[in-house]
Amino acid sequence: MTTDRPPTRQRQDPYVEPSGIGGVLRRLARLFLFFAGLTACLTASLLLYARWQQSQYAGQVRIDQGNVNLNPAEYLYLQGYLGLHAAELSRPAGTAQSAATFTIAPGETANVIAANLAAQGLLANTELFINYVRYYGLDASLEAGIYTIETGATVPQLAAALSNAVGQEVTLRFLEGWRSEEMAHYLGQTQPAQINAAQFLAIVQRRAPFDSSGYDFLDEATGSLEGYLFPDTYRLPLDADAAYLVDLMLQNFGRRVTPAMRQAYTAAGLSLPQAVTLAAIVEREAVVDAERPLVASVFLNRLAQDMKLDADPTVQYAVGQQPDGAWWKSPLSVTDLAVDSVYNTYLYKGLPPGPIANPGLASLQAVAQPAQTAYLFFVAGCDPNAPGLHIFSVTYEEHLVNVANCR
Repeated sequence: MTTDRPPTRQRQDPYVEPSGIGGVLRRLARLFLFFAGLTACLTASLLLYARWQQSQYAGQVRIDQGNVNLNPAEYLYLQGYLGLHAAELSRPAGTAQSAATFTIAPGETANVIAANLAAQGLLANTELFINYVRYYGLDASLEAGIYTIETGATVPQLAAALSNAVGQEVTLRFLEGWRSEEMAHYLGQTQPAQINAAQFLAIVQRRAPFDSSGYDFLDEATGSLEGYLFPDTYRLPLDADAAYLVDLMLQNFGRRVTPAMRQAYTAAGLSLPQAVTLAAIVEREAVVDAERPLVASVFLNRLAQDMKLDADPTVQYAVGQQPDGAWWKSPLSVTDLAVDSVYNTYLYKGLPPGPIANPGLASLQAVAQPAQTAYLFFVAGCDPNAPGLHIFSVTYEEHLVNVANCR
C-alpha cells in the first residue's frame, strides 16, 4: 500500500562567490570600504585627541581655521599634527638665552628659514615650524629682512614676527665730497643688500648699461655720473642692486636741485654740468657751510677775470689714490702741482671737464646764490678758536701776507 507524503524542500547550497574578474572586484571593493571606514575612525579619533590636547592650552595657541587652499588630506593631517603638538606650540621654540638678530635673505624658503633658526638656537623643532606656517599659509608670507627675535618666542610668535615687514631696510650714508671711487669702496666694505661695488662703479663710469633717459639734467653731461650721485642717507630694501641705488641717488639729485637753482645757474652763465663741477670744488675747499657762498664767489670772480682757479682739490683729483689708500693727497708737492692733467687748474684756465666729487646741497646752493664779493684769493686760517675757516683777500699782495701769517 502506498502512503502519500508531502513533497520535501529541495536543499539549497550556500552562497558561492562568483569567480572571475567580477568576484575579484567585489572583494577589493569590500576591502577598500573596510579600510576607508577604519581610516575614518582613526582620523576622527586622532582629531578628537588633537582637539582635546589643544583644549588643554586654550588661550595660548590656536589650531582653528587654516589655509583653505590646502587639499583636504593635507589640511586634516596638519590640523591633527598641530593639535598633537599643542603643548610644544605653547613653549619657547628654541634655547637662546637672549634676544637675537635674525636675517631672512630674499628667496629663502620656509625649510631654509627653519634650518637657519635652528642653527642660531632659536628653534628646536624645525618640522613643527614648517608645518605651522604651512597650515596657516604663512610659508609664502615669510619676508626678507633683519629681525630681532625676543627670548622665549614660541613657534606661533616666530611665525608672526617673520611674516611682518619689520626692519627690512639697509641704511647707507654717503658723505658730501666723496668721489665715486670712495662710494664704491664704502659699498665694498659694507656689502649692503645685493649691491655689487664693482657694478656700481661701472654704471657710474658708463661702462655698464644703465637707462638714464629719465633724467633731463644728464642731457648735457658727457662724462660719468660723477657729481650727480647726491650724497645723503639712503634706506634700501634688501633686494636692492647697484642700478637701484644709482637710480635712487639720481632721483634725489633731481628733487634737491630745484628749478629755481637751475635758473640761477643759467643767470650766472653756467650750464648745469659747469655748476655741478664748481659746486664739487667748493665742496672740497670749504669746511664750514657758512663759508661756501664766499668760496663760490672767489671762483666765480676768477672765472669772470679769466684767471686760473688754482684749486688744490682739482690736483688731488688728478693725482688720484695714494699708496696709503687716500684719495685726496694733502699736502700737495710742487711736482703734484705741475702734473699735466686737464683737471689741474694750476695749469689750465677755466673749469675742469667734469665734477671732481659729489657735492652736497649746501655747495650746490652756494653756487646758485654766491656771496657778492670782490675776493679773488683765500687761504686756510690759523686761528685755533675758528677751525676750518679761511681768510679772504682781494689782492695778491694781501693774500701773500695772509699766507705768511699762517705759516
